[in-house]
Amino acid sequence: MTNAEPVTYQVLDRVFHLRLHRPPANALGLVLVDGLQRALDEFERGDARVLVITSALDGFFAAGADIKLMASFLDSPGDSPGDSPGAEEFADYGERLRAPLNRLATADRPSIAAIEGLALGGGLELALACTLRVGSRTARLGLPEVKLGLIPGAGGTQRLPRLVGRGRALDLMLTAREVPAEEAHAIGLLDRLVEPGAAEKEAITLAGTLCERSGAALTQILRSVDDAHEEALELGLAREAERVTALFGGPEAREGLRAFVDKRGPNYV
Repeated sequence: MTNAEPVTYQVLDRVFHLRLHRPPANALGLVLVDGLQRALDEFERGDARVLVITSALDGFFAAGADIKLMASFLDSPGDSPGDSPGAEEFADYGERLRAPLNRLATADRPSIAAIEGLALGGGLELALACTLRVGSRTARLGLPEVKLGLIPGAGGTQRLPRLVGRGRALDLMLTAREVPAEEAHAIGLLDRLVEPGAAEKEAITLAGTLCERSGAALTQILRSVDDAHEEALELGLAREAERVTALFGGPEAREGLRAFVDKRGPNYV
């Protein structure tokens, strides 16, 4: 990968490092979105245990969707009389933007967003699609789409309330205000809060901890917690029971239990 590419990645110590670099603000235009898709292809094909997303730009994690691109759709004619100008192009862009975020949110391995500076609109939705979020005190987060006469369209209206609750999510989306890092941490929007410049280091440390855990168990924790939000409690509990029973019969659970009895650290290959 070259530094000129909007998304670069490498694997170090079983951690997949994905870095955004589309000056001036990492707007989620098609070139960056397609770069995310290619990076996720590599992540899914490889054996890295955790994905960490960072930014190469000072002051920005990602500033949101590509507003200039969206505005250009307004000059496109509708496909038939009565169609809104650019509606088809906008719908296609939305689908392409949502695709990598949905892949992140449903991945069978954890992901961590390391946030320094602004994470707004689609940039925050990218972070919301990750399993965990680490932010420095420079971070400011928000979903300002209402200022454009729009709503968050890449998962924000669904993932934010699941994370911080309905009232707080509505406060952020209806007012379009930017939330400072300390408040974001207090309401659960950030999972870890660190000093300026330390978000990536903390995310990598956290990823290293996750790499020491059973990969099979991590996957089933992710799926079971998702079920708690997306399914009836009875069904979620039933699936939880099925998954823990299945894990018990696997090699990693056997190793973990034996290591505990032997008073040694487990060796998860």
